Amino acid sequence: MAASRDKYSVLLPTYNERENLPLIVWLLVRSFRESGNDFEIIVIDDGSPDGTQEIAEQLIKIYGSDRILLRPRAKKLGLGTAYIHGMKHATGNFIIIMDADLSHHPKFIPEFIRKQKEGNFDIVSGTRYKGNGGVHGWDVKRKLISRGANFLTQVLLRPGASDLTGSFRLYRKEVLQKLMEKCVSKGYVFQMEMIVRARQLEYSIGEVPISFVDRVYGESKLGGNEIVSFLKGLLTLFATT
Repeated sequence: MAASRDKYSVLLPTYNERENLPLIVWLLVRSFRESGNDFEIIVIDDGSPDGTQEIAEQLIKIYGSDRILLRPRAKKLGLGTAYIHGMKHATGNFIIIMDADLSHHPKFIPEFIRKQKEGNFDIVSGTRYKGNGGVHGWDVKRKLISRGANFLTQVLLRPGASDLTGSFRLYRKEVLQKLMEKCVSKGYVFQMEMIVRARQLEYSIGEVPISFVDRVYGESKLGGNEIVSFLKGLLTLFATT
């Protein structure tokens, strides 16, 4: 059966995630083994000074070099280029992107896979804004910023998906490669542009409600600069798409 030959490459961009990496990898391995899906986990570390790479090397010894791959870069070079870098080493025909900070629970991955097969979707996106999806651990201000950003995006771009700024998704590998060629944004706007470009190229998008949990260890990377960048990027996309 063709489905049994599917392989899922998880791209995990990291920066100072030494506390989170062992747990997210353990949860990923358990999820894939329980569901019986073939997988690999590619850690793309951007020169973390906290020893994230050393932790990844230990995880390779525990789980095997066929399951865990460390593909580091010298310094922080942005999310989009991290995915491009990771894809070069991916042997799966499907790519899963997610955060390494435990915001995204691997327990949803089997649902992503089921959804993809059910509708033969090109992309399956986790959504915080449909069904029983939601956010845990954010204060009211952060929730309002997120809701407001999503509402603005829906009004201006009409993207055909309910959660534009989320970063927990499954892509056909060739679809992700094509989208990466088209995308020009950086930072948080990048995820949004991916869905907008997917709509332009008429790729099909399925959605799975997810619970987003604020990072367990380490500092959140969202600040005033990111909000300004998001608004600039949103207006650029509105003007050019």
